[in-house]
Amino acid sequence: MKLSLPGFGKKSVLGLDIGSGSVKAVEIDFQGQDKGFEILGIGVAAMPHEAIVQGAFLNSSAIVGAIQEAVDTSGIKTRDAVVAVSGHSVIVKKVSLSRMTAEELASQIQWEAEQYIPFDVNEVNLEFQILDTSEDPALMDVLLVAAKKDLIDDYVQVMSEAGLTPIAVDVASFALANAFEINQTSDADGVVALVNIGAHVVNINVLRDGVPAFTRDITTGGNQYTQEIQRALSIGFEEAERVKRGDSAVDQNQAVLPQEVENAMRAVTETVVGEISRSLDFFAATTNSGRIEKVMLSGGGAQVAGLARAFQERSGFEVAMLNPLSRALPSRSYDPAFLQEVAPSLAVGIGLAARRSGF
Repeated sequence: MKLSLPGFGKKSVLGLDIGSGSVKAVEIDFQGQDKGFEILGIGVAAMPHEAIVQGAFLNSSAIVGAIQEAVDTSGIKTRDAVVAVSGHSVIVKKVSLSRMTAEELASQIQWEAEQYIPFDVNEVNLEFQILDTSEDPALMDVLLVAAKKDLIDDYVQVMSEAGLTPIAVDVASFALANAFEINQTSDADGVVALVNIGAHVVNINVLRDGVPAFTRDITTGGNQYTQEIQRALSIGFEEAERVKRGDSAVDQNQAVLPQEVENAMRAVTETVVGEISRSLDFFAATTNSGRIEKVMLSGGGAQVAGLARAFQERSGFEVAMLNPLSRALPSRSYDPAFLQEVAPSLAVGIGLAARRSGF
């Protein structure tokens, strides 16, 4: 299975976001930048705890079951699917090379990649895209992507076992950019940082005039809140998840101590915000792309109370939530309250579904 880079096509596909906390299945009919899109199907299924740990598939049968549940509840009929990968086994780099044709670069890509990726090039799938951003006529900017073949094989296997046909493997940060793009009412000029906070991974994609200028995945996320609550209250993971969601008690006989939970949540927020801010500071210190004008948050972890405010206070950036359904047409199939509840976690899935086949 080959990696795929950003682009749009004609025939709708199933966008499949396989996260360590949940699986999201999405299909949309993108009707053009000036018309928005129609929701054809949305399905969400919880991922069993520790089925995926640090990107490794530890319980394939549970993952297959979660995929099937998400697809079945979505009502999506197509089985052509696009999935996203992220984490330490995926490398995205913007590099500057001597100007050449795409055909010439394709013949040299493995040799060029050896200089920029920390993996054996024989163990990865490579893709590239030439960007029209270099100001030097003798040079060209190239977006280079590498993902370990073992990682891609794992995704392809569980999708196939779930009855789907994998047609492309995208990168989560690129899918995030697609979701941002199709929800804009005008060209996305300027420098915008997209930050998707999942259960175990934070995807960062800084766009300059709509083109990726910096991407990074950080191993942190919403499950850190759950783990900290576990330690603070000496309870199990599932109980801690209920507390994180705001339940008043972990069982019928034990009341949650609000101050202990608040302290645990605040400590994790400081850690998560600090990690993201350091990445954005690194971007600012190593590029001449301009100052970040806005940070757009998405993902289930971004919904934690106080996180957006803490991020804005720490970074000094304008921080807002990215609603990946802001340009969705009114739907008779889905209750508005349900869409509002799931929208923050759908950015990657919407971005994948926007890819379509035939690109």
